[in-house]
Amino acid sequence: MQSSLMLEVRQLSAGNRGVQVLWDVSLEVPDGEVVTLVGSNGSGKSTLINAICGIIRPLAGSVHLDETDITGWSSEAIVARGITQVPEGRRLFPQMTVRENLLMGAYCRRDLVDIKRDLEWIYGLFPRLKEREGQRAGSLSGGEQQMCAIARGLMARPKILILDELSLGLAPIMLDALMDIVRKVHHEGTTILLVEQDVSIAFDLATTGYVLENGRVALSGPTANLKADPHVKKAYLGL
Repeated sequence: MQSSLMLEVRQLSAGNRGVQVLWDVSLEVPDGEVVTLVGSNGSGKSTLINAICGIIRPLAGSVHLDETDITGWSSEAIVARGITQVPEGRRLFPQMTVRENLLMGAYCRRDLVDIKRDLEWIYGLFPRLKEREGQRAGSLSGGEQQMCAIARGLMARPKILILDELSLGLAPIMLDALMDIVRKVHHEGTTILLVEQDVSIAFDLATTGYVLENGRVALSGPTANLKADPHVKKAYLGL
């Protein structure tokens, strides 16, 4: 049985500060899958996810979540509807504790009993955060901060979790641990859009991929096929 579409981007064009960055980008994220968006720095990945999340307004095209057109909605409304972004660079509140940062992820929610239950679930996924729940987030290591950023995103109870540059600045052992957690979160029912510069990691986690080059989708399809594509092998995998 084919998955229904949860997120659909249709012929989206967008830019920053008066400069167009994206042209007619279309992308689909089926319910229950891990889809990746890959590309080099400057390809337009961040502009695309900021347009999806309501941080910038598209110049043309549309964004649909569960068949509802959410183009132009505020970022708060989009979070409440079910899309949460874990931003590049983590962007934690450094002077607040780990626990306070996690609770900030649930700011749109009013179900206090379920928030408490989800916090315990998070601590089960990330035992290190439980150990450091009273510690200031700014004093954590880079890997621990990435854990905290992902956990904060999950506290919103998203339908779709957008992970922006999961691998950035992480030691291999920490990255392996986070990849295992991403797989577990996916298996427990969260749909994931992984935005990643490291193509080998992205293709390892995702079943479907989109390659963004110069603001346009250059290639798309099953990641197994993209791995074998001569252009991808040469340009992104160093083969």
